[in-house]
Amino acid sequence: MTEMRILTVRQPWAWAIIHGGKDVENRVRNIAGDYRGLVAIHAGMANFEKGNAAARLHKQLHGTDTPTEIVFGAILGVVDLVDVHTASECAEMTFQGYAFCSSWAEADAHHLVLENPRPLASLVPFKGALGLRRLDETTTARVLALIGDSR
Repeated sequence: MTEMRILTVRQPWAWAIIHGGKDVENRVRNIAGDYRGLVAIHAGMANFEKGNAAARLHKQLHGTDTPTEIVFGAILGVVDLVDVHTASECAEMTFQGYAFCSSWAEADAHHLVLENPRPLASLVPFKGALGLRRLDETTTARVLALIGDSR
């Protein structure tokens, strides 16, 4: 059986990872350790507050402050976790300051570098938790079937 981890991410960041080109997830510490591989992206239940960065992103992507099509409490898709590094490890000096490995990367953070986002054919309801956790075999098989992955 293919090993898969799961990461709970607040909306609309979870949506942006799977559908919006967000290729870095910022965390205060390296929650991945030396794990590299498949990660299911779970949209957490926590709602974002009006006026914060998430609401602004939602408005930019969808033209409204009201997140009508944002899903909470479900696995949206799968990505490949290919690297983890600190901001200082990926920062390069440019003419006007620092440039990071991704426009989504934040200073003073660990960057989980994500590639190859695959949305699921249908959402999988799931209860989230903190950290990067192992996904149980039953849910892993269901997620793999919904992306057509036969690994």
